[in-house]
Amino acid sequence: MTSEHANNNSLPHDPRSYWIDSIETPAFPALEKDIETEVAIVGGGISGITTAFLLAKEGLKVTILESTRLLNGTTGHTTAKVTAQHGLIYDELIGHLGVDSTKLYYSANEDAAAFIENYIREHGIDCDYQKESAYIFSSSESDRQSLENESKAYEKLGIDGGFIDNIPLPVTAIGAVEMKNQAQFHPLKYLAHMVKEITEQGVQIFEGTTAVNMEHGDPAVIHMRNGIKVKAKYVVSASHFPFHDGKGYFARLYPKRSYVIAVKPEKSFPGGMYISADKPTRSFRSVKINGEDMLLVIGDSHKTGQGVPEIEHYEALEKEALKTFGAQQVLYRWSAQDLVTPDKVPYIGRISESHDNVFVATGFRKWGMAHGTLSGMLIRDLITGRDNPYEKLYAPSRFPLDPSIKTMVKENMNVAAQLIGGKFERPDKEIKDIQQDEGAVITIKGKRAGAYKDNSGELFVVDTTCTHMGCEVNWNSGDKTWDCPCHGSRFAYDGEVIEGPADQPLKRIDPEKIDYSTST
Repeated sequence: MTSEHANNNSLPHDPRSYWIDSIETPAFPALEKDIETEVAIVGGGISGITTAFLLAKEGLKVTILESTRLLNGTTGHTTAKVTAQHGLIYDELIGHLGVDSTKLYYSANEDAAAFIENYIREHGIDCDYQKESAYIFSSSESDRQSLENESKAYEKLGIDGGFIDNIPLPVTAIGAVEMKNQAQFHPLKYLAHMVKEITEQGVQIFEGTTAVNMEHGDPAVIHMRNGIKVKAKYVVSASHFPFHDGKGYFARLYPKRSYVIAVKPEKSFPGGMYISADKPTRSFRSVKINGEDMLLVIGDSHKTGQGVPEIEHYEALEKEALKTFGAQQVLYRWSAQDLVTPDKVPYIGRISESHDNVFVATGFRKWGMAHGTLSGMLIRDLITGRDNPYEKLYAPSRFPLDPSIKTMVKENMNVAAQLIGGKFERPDKEIKDIQQDEGAVITIKGKRAGAYKDNSGELFVVDTTCTHMGCEVNWNSGDKTWDCPCHGSRFAYDGEVIEGPADQPLKRIDPEKIDYSTST
């Protein structure tokens, strides 16, 4: 992190999600003794909470196990669009899956969106829910054919929308594909009501309780990091990356980060939700902050732990906001990590055909509001024995098609390159070079390490070897974290796990015991 980036005073100093900052959620205790339950759900985001809500309504005894705080993970860092428009996906899915299966994909997301709307209406939840059209646009003439092909896919699938020549944004656009009657909302205000309801229904919730492994069986046994065990008839992994990876999910999920800033614009926003087809991706939607109309500017997606210093992505969005809307002030900045499957369809269902009491929900590819809700609906049906038309489409054990195999080979070659490259890297920086509020990969006695010095001058030094599979983590200058470029594990500056697949912290190095005279 260079001094140029460190001195950028126009961005908020630290990342903080508006959704998390604008609502107080109740605290729940950590699990301190062995327990038994009918359903154990690992993960307290939209997938886990929705699943708990639906299963509790069926009369099952449900327990949620969250490693940090409820709603503080990917759900708390979403862009909160409730939409079936997931980029230029439908023409591609028709080519890979056929029209009938692609119709199921669209219908599944529409069903989930209807569930969210109905729950909000039924309970009168004040969560800034509003219907909007969603648009995919491009400024590049080379994308026109792709937009037109997507519009034709909409016609084949009966989707309400299609190609339009102009959009009301102050950007250059050669056209766009519109999907009508989509929505946006405040996800944590929506889910806070559901959390209140499930606790009243008897759902147990434990925070600060990290699941690290599981024994298959009836019941299954979940092992916590602190040695406590949870026995459950059914286990649901809704922890973003599956906490139990006995089926090689690390090789079938690819992590990407994207960035969000909330700005006060000079120009009025015309309404709608927008995302670009050209790169770097740019996305726009309105948001109410303290009763005022603000704007979310989103984009700059990249593979986790790779590429330019992450603070530059925030700076790029700030420049976009200034150029397009005359942004007066950046109120918030945050980022989110999303997992992508090789065929771009999430894994929702039984973790494998041989284990019918363990379920997984992951790989939402940045579209977690609808797919997280769908996860609860689909897993509820699988556990209660109901037929569900989407079971086969989302089955984690589905056989990969040719495009998926090619993607898996490409992505795993990238992982191998990162693993090998990180082992041979010898940074020029030493521990004495680290400034206040700066983090960097350094060399200590010829060995790679990581250091961060906070504003008070306290130094945190870690071994940069990821505890998942031994790749070398890199410093994330935008969020002040250590990010793994192989499988997306993320660690706080002091080495504690933020998100998996790693479940153990980075090894701490005591700076007081370093012999600086022999460091190189």
